[in-house]
Amino acid sequence: MKITNLVLAASLCATGACAGASGTSSGDAKGGSVGEPDQVIPASANLGFDRWITGFRARAMASGISQATLDRAFSGISYNTHVIQKDRNQAEFTKAIWDYLDRAVSDLRVENGERALKRHRKLLDRIEKTYGVEKEVVVAIWGLESSYGDNRGDIPLIEALATLAYDGRRGSFFESQLIAALKIVQSGDVAPRNMTGSWAGAMGHTQFIPTSYLSFAVDFTGDGKRDIWSDDPADALASTAAYLARSGWKQGQPWGVEVRLPADFDFGLTGERVTKSAADWAKLGVRDVQGRRVSNHGPASILMPAGARGAAFMIFSNFHAIERYNAADAYVIAVGHLSDRLKGGIPIQANWPREDRALVFDERVELQQRLSRAGFDTGGVDGKIGPMTIAAVRAYQRSVGMIPDGYASLDILRRLR
Repeated sequence: MKITNLVLAASLCATGACAGASGTSSGDAKGGSVGEPDQVIPASANLGFDRWITGFRARAMASGISQATLDRAFSGISYNTHVIQKDRNQAEFTKAIWDYLDRAVSDLRVENGERALKRHRKLLDRIEKTYGVEKEVVVAIWGLESSYGDNRGDIPLIEALATLAYDGRRGSFFESQLIAALKIVQSGDVAPRNMTGSWAGAMGHTQFIPTSYLSFAVDFTGDGKRDIWSDDPADALASTAAYLARSGWKQGQPWGVEVRLPADFDFGLTGERVTKSAADWAKLGVRDVQGRRVSNHGPASILMPAGARGAAFMIFSNFHAIERYNAADAYVIAVGHLSDRLKGGIPIQANWPREDRALVFDERVELQQRLSRAGFDTGGVDGKIGPMTIAAVRAYQRSVGMIPDGYASLDILRRLR
């Protein structure tokens, strides 16, 4: 388990929350597209931005971008204050996994996904046959990323990325994305004015960042362009399938299965670092929610994203293929569970500790500090609930007679206080 109290960033991509980075997605789980800028200052009115563009041109040309491409791409662009406001005003946005899943796999999302499957069935069948990735999984990502294409974002990407590269918190990252975006323009796949997306650089139906586009996007329609922006979702959906296929997707294998654990289960065996066959897990008393042994789909781990009082999942290698698209456990579970629902599967059966909430950053820091002072080594204090912090929580829980599930809850913090 990488993060128990899941922290989901409020934005796309700026914290690595889109395809190929590593949150939430756009779409109806978090609202619509970004909208129009609040204020745009001409580049000529910002000498620093002007000078940065001059210096960047030389670096871009050294990376193979032509003068003609640069002239086209930078024509009329401005320092976009709206983008900087979005980047700098990101209050930490914490959402417990059950709250996230309530919206990510809502009844409306399932209904809209069923309609999308029906409407695009022939296309999706072709994509599944070509890449060996089930259509329901592709549609689930589409649903989480842009509400099945309804919320693709309308910010000019070259302008946004240039603004963030010049004045953002992660200038080198955004400059690399800007160069990748210019390579896309130079290839002829899209005109600069049509390259739009989120304020932080995510593009198209399934919210690719530019570097991931260069690595995985495909021309499925055969028109000579890898067009993930148009109303026709064919290239975008095929590109998503290609991404998963190259990330190790195994057709016919589930991403995971909700399971029930025996009363005497050793919670030290949970987490992605421990793998066993489904048969070996069955010997330990692990069953699916119908009480059956889970079929053997290869090495599997037990994931408990909300500790012993929440749902437990037996996850397989396809979990990690989705994880390449977005590394947040909640996102992977949401994609997997939505795809199961689109196949006619049942909702998650376990209850969640809904009286609990996710810890904010300062609380996670305090938790690590208090655990360390109490003699439980967290491996440092950084506000990230990683394996060593989970192990420290588990050791503390054992010391006070609690269920040692390693879940970094508000209750643990209160006890330590």
